[in-house]
Amino acid sequence: MEEEFGFNFLAIFVAAVVPMVVGFIWYHPKVLGTVWMNAAELTEEKIKTANMPLIFGLAFVMAIMVALFLSLYVNHGGPEFQTFKHGAFHGALAAVFLGIPVLATNALFDRRNTLYILINAGYWIVSFALMGGILCAWR
Repeated sequence: MEEEFGFNFLAIFVAAVVPMVVGFIWYHPKVLGTVWMNAAELTEEKIKTANMPLIFGLAFVMAIMVALFLSLYVNHGGPEFQTFKHGAFHGALAAVFLGIPVLATNALFDRRNTLYILINAGYWIVSFALMGGILCAWR
């Protein structure tokens, strides 16, 4: 897709898919899903009653918003900085210094435990790093 207004919309779309793919793996019952469900005090019944198409649709819209911001944030400097490694580093920084404080603050007020915060924080650090890497390298 062609770049318009400085955005590579195909790269943004692909980067927005990353949290969905990482989430399917990260929160799988054989990875961290069961531990996360216990930490979040969720049951199978409660999950089955949720409107999952709406949840995933809105999550994808939010991922596009994150990808748009990261595209602006990670793409700076000359060609020597247009690497996956550079983008992943800045993506991880954005997660640690922007995303995680917001997540942790909400979790604290929601009375969530430390394990809940750590599982979700790890997910976002990995997701932001991969998104940033894709967006920076794919110019």
